[in-house]
Amino acid sequence: MNKLFDWALGSGPSRNRPQKRINLALQGGGAHGAFTWGVLDQLLEDGRIGIDGISGASAGAVNAVMLIDGLIRGGPEEARKRLADFWRAASVDGNLSPVQRRVVEQLFLANSFASGPMKSWLQSIGVSPAQLNPLRINPLKQLIERFVDFNAIRGSGRDLFISATNAQTGDLRIFTAPELTAEAVMASAALPPLFRAVEIDGVPYWDGGYTSNPPLLPFLHTNQSADVLLVQIIPARREAAPKSSRELVGRTSEIAFNAPLFAELRALAAVDRMAEEQRGRGARKLRLHRVVLDEDDVSVDPASRLNNSYEFFQALHKLGRQAAQRFLAVHFDAIGATSSMDAAAEADKEYAGG
Repeated sequence: MNKLFDWALGSGPSRNRPQKRINLALQGGGAHGAFTWGVLDQLLEDGRIGIDGISGASAGAVNAVMLIDGLIRGGPEEARKRLADFWRAASVDGNLSPVQRRVVEQLFLANSFASGPMKSWLQSIGVSPAQLNPLRINPLKQLIERFVDFNAIRGSGRDLFISATNAQTGDLRIFTAPELTAEAVMASAALPPLFRAVEIDGVPYWDGGYTSNPPLLPFLHTNQSADVLLVQIIPARREAAPKSSRELVGRTSEIAFNAPLFAELRALAAVDRMAEEQRGRGARKLRLHRVVLDEDDVSVDPASRLNNSYEFFQALHKLGRQAAQRFLAVHFDAIGATSSMDAAAEADKEYAGG
């Protein structure tokens, strides 16, 4: 079934036979997911890379299903259109109804509600942010259902890994293509306390970014490319320490949502060491690559992740395209041959606070 995706990712000599194949791991991070849109848009237009598996958390999960659905239905150009149309519709001046628009605005305010002054104020008057949406109107779910044919995804045979967090146990849940629904994608993006946990088979789930942001380890068990391109949209480090209360809220959120990523990088580093010891005995080793949103391009203020104006989305989209162009210019030759990102070094930096 993966042959569905073997056709062109662009134009030129590689149109019918992509030169290189990769998996994509798409991090979540609110409105900054528009950066990932730009990265994907550039990869699809470039035409030299074929896409095998995809993993995602939260906004990364949304981008993942838009990408897969577009490829299934019409190839790379349709995927580019699907992503563009989704981000346009999700913007504050998109084409949702007034009621849906108010809830989308609340969705992008979720991080502020979760850990900022608004949460304290709501608690002081005995109101949960979820009560602001008593009818459980979820325009993001309606948008996803409008753009995505989940029956097609479930039957695609794709390696797809969408993370969510069990709200009762704190355990990671990975949804794969055969079990994927709009509810699973919404579970991956259900940031408390604004939205109630999404219940699937009697189990309540929260945002996948708490436990795997994005999933990397599942690619150890696939049969396709060993190359994984991580699209990271949450800055790992900041040159200056946060000073204002808003910056403190923003930075602590960045650290919390990057922690699962660096835990998986440490695990992969351990797997790499094991693979070296078992060379020639079937041990699988991933080749890691990364495109990252530069810390200088996004504010530590949490409002940066809550800005759902289309102008802001377009600016991030442009940054994503530029970052993907730089990655391809410098690291294209490494794909299929060696890692251009050192998991062990990155994990050690974070562990040491470097």
